Amino acid sequence: MEEIKPSLTEFISGEDFFEKILVVESFAYIEPLREKFPASEIFFVTSNEDLKYPNTIYLDYREECLPFPKEFFDLIIGDLTLEVVTNPQDIAAGFSTFLKQTGCWLTSFRNIRHWKILERLMRGAFGGIVSRLYTRTEFERLLYASFYKEVQVLPLKKNSPPELLERLINCGFDNFDDDLQTEFWLVRASRSMPELALLKSMFTPEIRAELSRILHRIEYDIATEENVANFWRLFDAKGIFSDYAAAFIRSVVVHRENFWRNMKKYSARAELEEIIDEAESLYDFDNGNRLL
Repeated sequence: MEEIKPSLTEFISGEDFFEKILVVESFAYIEPLREKFPASEIFFVTSNEDLKYPNTIYLDYREECLPFPKEFFDLIIGDLTLEVVTNPQDIAAGFSTFLKQTGCWLTSFRNIRHWKILERLMRGAFGGIVSRLYTRTEFERLLYASFYKEVQVLPLKKNSPPELLERLINCGFDNFDDDLQTEFWLVRASRSMPELALLKSMFTPEIRAELSRILHRIEYDIATEENVANFWRLFDAKGIFSDYAAAFIRSVVVHRENFWRNMKKYSARAELEEIIDEAESLYDFDNGNRLL
């Protein structure tokens, strides 16, 4: 696999903490990740048996299933992971199953619209027959179809000679986002939107599943009084706070008017008004084109 400048760590912010990390083929990321996350457990998957690292699994990820439990990793990272594969969506979707609900995949891809590729095509000298090349739009569409909820991209540029760029534009090539000078796109694909990732990080999947089930039963008038009481019992037992409850309700309740009517009818808790006010402010923010 071709080596490119290891730039994917630009997507890692001070707010990120990754307990378990999988590096795919891109050995150059191991030391920077060890420096950033000294307490993290880092695994390395490669088909190159000359590369040595304590937690190395020697296999070809393009042909063999990874030997890890589902939802095991907080981060999977590796450059050009979909460039030489038979079915890129199978690989992308497969990686998503090994990510926790709050996890993300950092990767990159070669931009087929980069001026170097177009210039070689103009000369009839393109030799990338065994590689899969992508446009930004195509790659984003592939990721959304592979169960990722948010995709962010950054350009890695190599500028063209000015006369060639002008010639390409004059031939009808749009240069949106300076795409013709972007040699590689760096990608961060997340299993959940940021707001939902935060919600999922605070309580266990079992608590969230129970809370979701109770909210839906209240919403759809199923043993309503009993489930309102169950909501407050869980609220107290697990230390759920009002802002979290409001955000969770906004994320799962569809018929909110009926839900709030039932909550008001069977609740005598002062916290209810705080939850309603916070939840409704989030709904209003959504109507102002906030994306979930």
